[in-house]
Amino acid sequence: MFRRLYDWTLRWSVSRHAETALATISFTESSVFPIPADVLFVPMVLAKPAHAYRLAMIASVTSVLGGIFGWLIGHYAFAALAQPLLEFYGKMGAFDALKDATGTWTILLLLVTSGFSHLPPMKVVTILSGLVSFSLPLFILSAIVARGGRFFLLAWALKHYGPAVVDFVERRFAGVMLAILTAGVLVWLGSSYL
Repeated sequence: MFRRLYDWTLRWSVSRHAETALATISFTESSVFPIPADVLFVPMVLAKPAHAYRLAMIASVTSVLGGIFGWLIGHYAFAALAQPLLEFYGKMGAFDALKDATGTWTILLLLVTSGFSHLPPMKVVTILSGLVSFSLPLFILSAIVARGGRFFLLAWALKHYGPAVVDFVERRFAGVMLAILTAGVLVWLGSSYL
């Protein structure tokens, strides 16, 4: 099953619509969608290493724009849009705990950690930032640094070490999938307690 999904993602990554899909996923991931843009970004860079920085720019810009959209939801439409969404994803408790511990430095730290590692999920932090009226210019600046830094660093690593990574994944596919699943479970458990 995972091999078919892996092959499907690699085929999609060279589609003529791949950049549009990447932009859409990057935008929605920062405000409402639970799947990180990495699932498409990584195979796209591996398929076209010469376009690594262009793809990083697309993912960064649309991710920041999605974050601004999440901030606007939190600031202007929390009860109507964000609260039902957080309840749907089972993140309302985590959201309330974060809200109670907010301050400028806490929000900045959350923006950086969620921007680089998805913990806590980016959409939770963007909505929270809007709800507590965190400075929008400071929010945008921190999102540019965190999301841009993540995508450009990942693009650089994949551009320079991508063939070795692909070869490693191809030869040890079952072990890599087990490691990814284990990491996913640990991330899910970690985000459940945040």
